[in-house]
Amino acid sequence: MAVNKDSLKPSCEDSYSDNTVLSLVDVLEENEQLESDACAVLGASDPERCSYPEGYVKRQALYSCSTCNPRGGEAAGVCLACSYKCHEGHDLFELYTKRNFRCDCGNSKFNGLECKLFKEKEEVNATNKYNHNFFGLYCTCERPYPDPEDDTPDEMIQCVVCEDWFHGRHLGALPADSADFQEMVCQECMERCSFLWAYTAQLAVPTVTKVTPLEDSLTEDVDVGDNEPGKNIKQENSASPGQSSHETKSAVPITSIKTDGTTFKEKEGNSDIKGEPCTSTTSCLQSQPQTLVNGDVNCVKKDDTATNSDVQDCLSSCKLHELKAQTVALEKTATYWYQSWRSKLCTCQDCKKMCADLGVSFLLDETDTVQAYEHRGKTNEEEEGRRDPLMAALSNMNRVQQVELIYEYNDLKSELKDYLKQFADEGKVVTSEDIQHFFEGLRSRKRRRLDGMQYYCS
Repeated sequence: MAVNKDSLKPSCEDSYSDNTVLSLVDVLEENEQLESDACAVLGASDPERCSYPEGYVKRQALYSCSTCNPRGGEAAGVCLACSYKCHEGHDLFELYTKRNFRCDCGNSKFNGLECKLFKEKEEVNATNKYNHNFFGLYCTCERPYPDPEDDTPDEMIQCVVCEDWFHGRHLGALPADSADFQEMVCQECMERCSFLWAYTAQLAVPTVTKVTPLEDSLTEDVDVGDNEPGKNIKQENSASPGQSSHETKSAVPITSIKTDGTTFKEKEGNSDIKGEPCTSTTSCLQSQPQTLVNGDVNCVKKDDTATNSDVQDCLSSCKLHELKAQTVALEKTATYWYQSWRSKLCTCQDCKKMCADLGVSFLLDETDTVQAYEHRGKTNEEEEGRRDPLMAALSNMNRVQQVELIYEYNDLKSELKDYLKQFADEGKVVTSEDIQHFFEGLRSRKRRRLDGMQYYCS
């Protein structure tokens, strides 16, 4: 599922305020969820060192400081470490993660504030991209999150292209309740990257028009058709097949698609997609197929040996070209994409150039995803976990100290386990007073044990 900004399960803190009884299992489950959420946000970001020396980091956790850069000024973002060390006590907006960003902390946008972790920085980072998120505003409604004036329950979803966050009700369509998706592309980005519509029939999750963009209040029927056999998703205000472009047909081919100034007519039958591609029709007509390298077909400029057969082979090997030959609807809605959808996009030279010209080359890189970022963070966490802090401490002690520490550790572990087991067996809540009482008793028993020891002088 794509990452969202909402947590649907009430926290233990909320439960305590409502005098709700929680079991130890509830506490442990919430702690595990909090760790998972922290890993998703912080991932592979370094909490100790400024990320500036690493250049434009592929993906990292970012923050904006409204104390240093209030609304109306210049937008700026700081890395995780700088948010801790340089902006402690400031009002920060959590930006979740952004791609290809270099830490701004201490540059000319901060009016004399120096970065405590890395002072030698350029005045500006020219390649950084900013949006209204850096001033605490989100979605097409330009509202903060959380919004004190909005009581409507809704989740916020991040667009994988522009990386803005949107309310689900402002995206024009939502995935079916049973559908799971990895990433979302908002309406505006779908208009800019219209070639993606050619992929929706195979790679996008069927949607239901439960909601519409801000300027449109219409709702329509949605018939998913053959995308999910035996499953129809209905909506209010049924419309005929010839209705306007507002209707959503959930990634089902409807009309001919027009992208990059070229209209493609429907082919007879369904052709299988084979091989890796060349993209546009015009470039394919001027090129011939090159030898397969790592499964990709690259097209080169036509030479004297190119034949009509070569051109046809190039066209038939183009995944995007074959998809464009089928009829696809262009709608003004967001799209939701299945797991690993990026790996199925066209990767020939022409497709790469098209993506580069549109500024979306990252769509062809699966390591750009938030999931890949989270995986790196979890891998780092597991590696840290394998470095046992107890063993690290023991390696710096003499034998007597090692024996004493191991004895105390085992004693603490055994007694704490037995103490907590009583609460688990009786279904009681463990309070801070209970933990304090446990350690007071532990210290008291340790003093009695030491006082009872006999010392001999030789």
